Amino acid sequence: MPLKKEDLTILDQFAFETPPVGVKFLPRPPEGIERLGENAALCEMLAKAQAGAAFYADADNHTCGAGAYVLGLKDVAAPFINGEFGAGLKIFEEPRAAGRLYHYLPRIEKGVVNYVAFAPLSRLSFDPDVLCILSDIRRTEILLRAFSYRTGKPWVSRFSPAIGCAWTLVHPYLSGELNYFMTGMGHGMKRRNLFPEGRQVVSIPFDLLPSLLQTLQVMPWVLPAYEPGGSAFVGRLLERLGIPPHE
Repeated sequence: MPLKKEDLTILDQFAFETPPVGVKFLPRPPEGIERLGENAALCEMLAKAQAGAAFYADADNHTCGAGAYVLGLKDVAAPFINGEFGAGLKIFEEPRAAGRLYHYLPRIEKGVVNYVAFAPLSRLSFDPDVLCILSDIRRTEILLRAFSYRTGKPWVSRFSPAIGCAWTLVHPYLSGELNYFMTGMGHGMKRRNLFPEGRQVVSIPFDLLPSLLQTLQVMPWVLPAYEPGGSAFVGRLLERLGIPPHE
């Protein structure tokens, strides 16, 4: 069932400094939004949407071969695949280490995606495949706890020293798994100064998003033990359950 825009209004209560961005992978151009009027790297496109722009991009808009590669739009030259480029950038010690990246990097098959659309929450006109949220640790804790609240599932972060766009956008889309990482740790994003360092990017795929949004409606955002008098709350719970307090 397509996500309704009103379902996303719970996110307004976070008062994020940077608006969440919806991303859509498409075989045909979307209706209602214009093509990006400039060329950019895939990670730069995300930053442009965070700044308020809504647009779609095609293969010709990409200035970074890595972004076009993980979307299945283009192949990359042999020095990328064999690791010579990554070793040359000093990200990896040798080509054998840099080349290994391409063996585990998530990539959409050719022909599946021809266009990718971006829009901040306030301008969202499509049901996003991935919702990307730039957050601080206080808000990130709430988001990740909402993911676990009903399922008990652990939080797993997947990232690599280079081609961070693959883990930001493609991995959640392909795997159906929530992903998060710390800004300031990926080569391309860091050298382009796209995001403030020490924040978290949380990427939520379409199949997890409705449940997470519903959970945020009912879950306590601030746990009782974190509030003033939290220690007493924990003590009363231990007593009610018949658990001796720790010395």
